[in-house]
Amino acid sequence: MMIRITSTKFVLEWITESLASLYGIEEVIYSGKTRYQRVDILRTRDFGLVLLLDGFLQSSEEDEFIYHELLVHPAMIAHPKPRRVLIVGGGEGATAREVERHADVEEIQMVDLDGELIEIVKRYLPWGRKGFEDPRLRLVIEEGREYLSKQPDGYYDVIIMDVTDPSEESLAIQLYTKEFYELAFRKLGNQGIIITHAAPLLVKDMIITSIQKTMASVFPRTCIYASYVKSLEGMWSFIVGSKGALPSDLRGHEVNRRLEERGVKGLKFYSGEAHDAIFTLTKIYLRNVKADGVIYSDGMFSKEPRLDGTKP
Repeated sequence: MMIRITSTKFVLEWITESLASLYGIEEVIYSGKTRYQRVDILRTRDFGLVLLLDGFLQSSEEDEFIYHELLVHPAMIAHPKPRRVLIVGGGEGATAREVERHADVEEIQMVDLDGELIEIVKRYLPWGRKGFEDPRLRLVIEEGREYLSKQPDGYYDVIIMDVTDPSEESLAIQLYTKEFYELAFRKLGNQGIIITHAAPLLVKDMIITSIQKTMASVFPRTCIYASYVKSLEGMWSFIVGSKGALPSDLRGHEVNRRLEERGVKGLKFYSGEAHDAIFTLTKIYLRNVKADGVIYSDGMFSKEPRLDGTKP
């Protein structure tokens, strides 16, 4: 066997304590720190331009549309009439870009803690810039949970969580607990839906089942779906909590009908056909998930990070 080295610099990213991914860097476009996190924008052969936060790949030029379309559209399509949407996180702008495809949406609020990151990605990441240009978008630089607590009860139709991955060390862990979902429940309307990304299915089953169990302790209905995203090294999962309808209630023909009726155009991945395939495959994978999960609560994370990025 011949091994061919094509790069002189590599990123080694640990997925679990014993599983890692390794990919080569062609060019460092930007590297620096904001108040809250390290930001690297790299050019790679395998994924094109990529965004890393604290050393973990968040988004890539090659397949970011798969992640963002699946984060946004199943929940938006499941809601009977989404007018007011809150995005928590989403600093690269692509989540807002996808919400903006829905012509009937009247108001989009996006709250992100790291305003410096937003300015960096506006400059270097072409796929997210358009998301910041829509006049329906109101951008707020603030911690998401604090911001949500100050909004009127029953105000939002859909809340989309596009924050960093759940881990005890993460600034975002406070956005995956029962107390946070109770807050979100109050702020959503009668048919309100919340969606969050989670982790790679069959690799971090305990995290995925714990988030669903936590969400299900608050919301009457939940579902999980997952799809392969090359740059994220696996079947990336999404978890939905709803007061009414779920994406899993829909079949492909209904998804296509609603996308057309709501003027959603320009999608590269999500469709009725993809919807049916994803939910069918996820259901089969879930049969093999053995982790039971726990309900996450604020009190479980005794070393809760401060918002300045330090620990007590």
